[in-house]
Order: sequence, then C-alpha cells, then structure tokens
Amino acid sequence: QVQLVESGGGSVQAGVSLRLSCVASPYSRTCMAWFRQAPGKEREGVATIYTSDGRTFYTRYADSVKGRFTISRDNAKNTVYLQMNSLKPEDAAMYYCAAGVGGGYATCSFQREFEAWGQGTQVTVSL
Repeated sequence: QVQLVESGGGSVQAGVSLRLSCVASPYSRTCMAWFRQAPGKEREGVATIYTSDGRTFYTRYADSVKGRFTISRDNAKNTVYLQMNSLKPEDAAMYYCAAGVGGGYATCSFQREFEAWGQGTQVTVSL
C-alpha cells in the first residue's frame, strides 16, 4: 500500500507563490491528485496528473486554479508537486495528496476513488 507525505504548506500573503510536494512510498501511482478542504467546506479537487510510461503526462485542473496552479511529477523521486502562483485568500485550505491505481487518463479524475491519501499540509493566505 502506498503512503503519501505532503509538505510545503505555510502562511503567506496574497499574490505570492508556494510549492507543495507529495512523496509516495514505496512509489507513486499512475494517477496522482491534489485536493483541498477549507473549514466548513467540502473537499474539492484541485489537480490531477496521469502517466502510464513516465514520459507523457496528462493533467486536469479545477476551473478555480487554471492558469495559476501547475501539477507535475518526478517519477524518479516518487514525488508530485503543486506549484501555486498568485495565491488568493480563497486558496487557503488543507491540501491533500491522493494516489489512484488502475484505469487510464479518463478515469484519473476528481470523481474516481483514490486508494491512498496523505495527512495534508496547511496553506493560509492573508491579504
């Protein structure tokens, strides 16, 4: 079973950038994703990334982060990243990494069932 450990969260001012990392052990899965959950709100998908060969990557983003966030992965390091630029107060949340096994790109979506979740890393954004 895969274990996920997130890092990189923090407290920042609006407009700056943060990069979150998620290390998977023993190795990352074909479908990896970032979700977030703010207090009093439901968990929402932020971005997914799929690869079957470690060379070609397919990504999806929530409309709210398109153009500002970038998901990437380094399979050699079993790490998935979330580069967050131009942060807004509404981006503040606990960010979770998730891993999914099986299926192709079409099933690497926010709606699929993920087999493993990390403990989360907190992002706070102030004006």
